[in-house]
Amino acid sequence: MNDDDALPSPEGKTKGTGSLPPTMDAPPALHETRTAPYLSRQFALRVGELTILLVAIVGAIALGLGITDYFAAHRYILAYLVAYAGFRYADLMIRDELAEQPPREELSRRISSQLPLLLMFAAAPFERTYVYAGLAPRWAAALGLLLELLGMWLALGARIQLGFLTAGRTDRPFLVRTGFFRYIRHPTFAGVYLVLIGWPLIYGAPITLVVAAIIAWLSLRRQIQEEESGLLSIFGEEYENYMRATDALVPNIW
Repeated sequence: MNDDDALPSPEGKTKGTGSLPPTMDAPPALHETRTAPYLSRQFALRVGELTILLVAIVGAIALGLGITDYFAAHRYILAYLVAYAGFRYADLMIRDELAEQPPREELSRRISSQLPLLLMFAAAPFERTYVYAGLAPRWAAALGLLLELLGMWLALGARIQLGFLTAGRTDRPFLVRTGFFRYIRHPTFAGVYLVLIGWPLIYGAPITLVVAAIIAWLSLRRQIQEEESGLLSIFGEEYENYMRATDALVPNIW
């Protein structure tokens, strides 16, 4: 049924009693349990904001140093970045949870979860420049762009299909088993995986490709296990039969 993205999804809603500070009469233990997690979340949020700011500053400096000339000479890289930006915005637009404002701790978790992604985007050009020098083979760059476009088509298509087939079904949960979901149970995850591994290929950076592929695979395995555990609790035997009839991420492999 529902697929969450490459980019980690909410683990659930939390209920609270507000943001009022503990009173002076509160026991010390209660005061600590309320204050420490709050400060931790604030620190993570500030680190994430600072990281984004630094990336934006570096990007602005790069523009001033003539990055437009660089993109003119590396059209595959420019095409990937434009397509990736469009993919992220489109993915946000068709999410069901877009209408809900995420709590502060969820926002903090989302920002911090992007740090490995930023490392991957930095590692590929670093490897190409300081390990191999020269330009990436054109066939590798073209293959990376092709994988990205296929991944976008798969991920966005699966989300749109899921929303279309479940629209108006508010009486009971509905398990989608047609279209992309006929062949694999998590087409959105598969699509995002293709999008991400396309970036190291664009640069012809095999070390970054292997590391990113392994980390993304392990992360997807964990997310798939968590999601399928929840779906089994909802659909029971129906989902068990669906699992026996399909593969999780790669047809005829896994």
